Amino acid sequence: MPKKTYDVVCLRPEADFLKVGVTPPEELSIIYIAPDDEKLNELVKQAQAIVMPAVGPKLDSSLFKDSAVRLVQVTGAGVDRLDKAAMEEFGIAVANVAGGSNSALAEYAVACALTLHRRLAWADREIRSGNYAAVRQNMIFNNLQGLVGLTVGVVGLGNIGLAVAKAFKSMGCELIYFDPASPNSSDADEIGALSVSLNKLLEVSDVVTLHVPLLKETLNLISVNELELMKKEAVLINASRGGVVDEAALATSLTKGDLGGVAIDVYSDEPPTASNPLLLLEGEASQRILFTPHIAGVTRQAWAYLFETAWNNVVRVLKRSEPALNRVY
Repeated sequence: MPKKTYDVVCLRPEADFLKVGVTPPEELSIIYIAPDDEKLNELVKQAQAIVMPAVGPKLDSSLFKDSAVRLVQVTGAGVDRLDKAAMEEFGIAVANVAGGSNSALAEYAVACALTLHRRLAWADREIRSGNYAAVRQNMIFNNLQGLVGLTVGVVGLGNIGLAVAKAFKSMGCELIYFDPASPNSSDADEIGALSVSLNKLLEVSDVVTLHVPLLKETLNLISVNELELMKKEAVLINASRGGVVDEAALATSLTKGDLGGVAIDVYSDEPPTASNPLLLLEGEASQRILFTPHIAGVTRQAWAYLFETAWNNVVRVLKRSEPALNRVY
């Protein structure tokens, strides 16, 4: 008896879709499988489409060689798990869902900026340790600031960066941005965001929030020299990709007391290893960093939109023979 073939190999569990109210298309035969399953190679060779999350280890290009795959549909924005040259060589369309996590990312960035500037996580820990009176006195003495009137520097003013900028604008912040891909943006003009150099942005911003892809040009974009330019009270938020920030340099900066606070949602290795210099911070330095597990863009609402849009695109290509929407390459 011949082995069953499937229209779609999905690299995330069916439960992910169902728990946010999205039912995968019944007209497609779908198998759900883990990326490290030994049967993956065989299944991909015969499938017409792959559905996969944006976050995870890179997929070996040999997986797609001589396969029947016509479409790789990513259920998020990032496509760095795939090799562009190989996908183009094999003639496989790669599509993403751009903008689906915009609101979630914007919420995350504002929440982190508030938490760090007002030292809310630190206060929580201190009160749990019985230091209510001391922590209240400390917070009042230090005259902690909110967001109104602060300068927020957005690095990368794409779909996500623009949504984040608008969220900070609604909080009464002044906006500047640096975007090497689009140094002049009509969208930025509409919200009063001024284009500046990266160095200038780092020098004057009270909040620096990063929203660029991980490319050769953005690897360690924020390192020793860049961190030295930042204000001592400023906070840095990285919800883009781990390699954009030099983690060792950031740990040193925090140890020296050169930053007001840092929010880290992404890591050079995920999950981060025990030797990650940020996880080894102690004392005051460790209290100025807020860790989250690559979750900035993940909310129930965001996932529902991302998944529905992704599956609609797969049906469009496989069942209606129409070109993929949101094709990246």
